[in-house]
Amino acid sequence: MKTVIVTGASSGIGFGIAQAYLKRGYNVVGNARTMDRLKQAAEQLGNPHNFLPVAGDIADPATAKALFERAVAAFGKVDILVNNAGIFLAKPIADYSEADVASIVNTNLLGFFYPSQEAAKHMSANGEGHIVTITASVAMQPNVKVPALLPVLIKGGLNSATRGLALELAASNVKVNAVAPGIIATPMHGTDEGTQNFLKGLSPSGRTGVVQDIADAVLYLTESSFTSGAVLPVDGGATAGTW
Repeated sequence: MKTVIVTGASSGIGFGIAQAYLKRGYNVVGNARTMDRLKQAAEQLGNPHNFLPVAGDIADPATAKALFERAVAAFGKVDILVNNAGIFLAKPIADYSEADVASIVNTNLLGFFYPSQEAAKHMSANGEGHIVTITASVAMQPNVKVPALLPVLIKGGLNSATRGLALELAASNVKVNAVAPGIIATPMHGTDEGTQNFLKGLSPSGRTGVVQDIADAVLYLTESSFTSGAVLPVDGGATAGTW
């Protein structure tokens, strides 16, 4: 039985990814900032015996170490890391506060680096593994309708880091890829009809995606033996061009 670590697993896309792997019989090590949120997630998942909650700030290298140590102690080894934890904050550059910058750098950048560093060491030693990072399609094709310099800056860097790390770890048979979501329907977007219509208009398909779309993309990448260094947009065609 394979084991996957999912950061930001207590809600939204991370919860959907954890659920998708559990349905396929994987062991899932789920991370979130607090144990209360992970316990709530576990209850929603039916409290499966193969779901291991590990709480902690993913920007802290000690949390990344604990994730791998706990996973190995419980399940033997880690086959997959999904760097899902992230914050998306869209606003004009002049409106970002110092707290905004610190929050996004900590969660989106450090929260990718330290778990990926642990994964690279662990998986290289095993001679196999997958690292998948959830980025953002707006980092591939910025949109004047959605000013979001910090996500473009950090998520764009993660897209490039995905390719760089794929090359670095290729000789160790470790695959490194990313999924770049467009607008995905989650509770954070609310139910206001005007907002929903605006969000649907950000894709030439005229609709928003669902969490399962992202989970399916992650599953594809981690079940592929010959895909590495790919950044897969799942955005209804928003990065394909202008319309």
